[in-house]
Amino acid sequence: MEIQPYLFFDGRCEEAIAFYRDALGAQELMKMRFKDAPASNDYQTSPELADKIMHAALAIGGSHLLMSDGQADEKKVAHSGFSLSVTANDVASGEKYFNALAQGGQITMPFQKTFWTDGFGMLVDKFGVPWMVNVQHEGA
Repeated sequence: MEIQPYLFFDGRCEEAIAFYRDALGAQELMKMRFKDAPASNDYQTSPELADKIMHAALAIGGSHLLMSDGQADEKKVAHSGFSLSVTANDVASGEKYFNALAQGGQITMPFQKTFWTDGFGMLVDKFGVPWMVNVQHEGA
């Protein structure tokens, strides 16, 4: 069994894919637009959603991130109650990921040495997604 995060970007999914590609080296595995879904009686796409992303999958390291633009008529809900966590192999990589993800976002804990590792920081990216960046401990 695998548990994968599935995030909705309220119409900014294409932008988020490009951002995570640049910030974390994400690779796009698939992308389906609403207009690409087969027509059926129980599912109709509105014209304003046609070019929006219905479903996409990114590979980031050994993990997958699933994402969508969501439905324009849904109530907008902030990303809350969780953080995505990136574990870097070394401090330089950790700082690089942290700084890239922080572009246009808000740092909630600066990247710094802690009692458990030589590098850890927390931020909310420009899409409102909370992140923790942690450097793998030497003995782990």
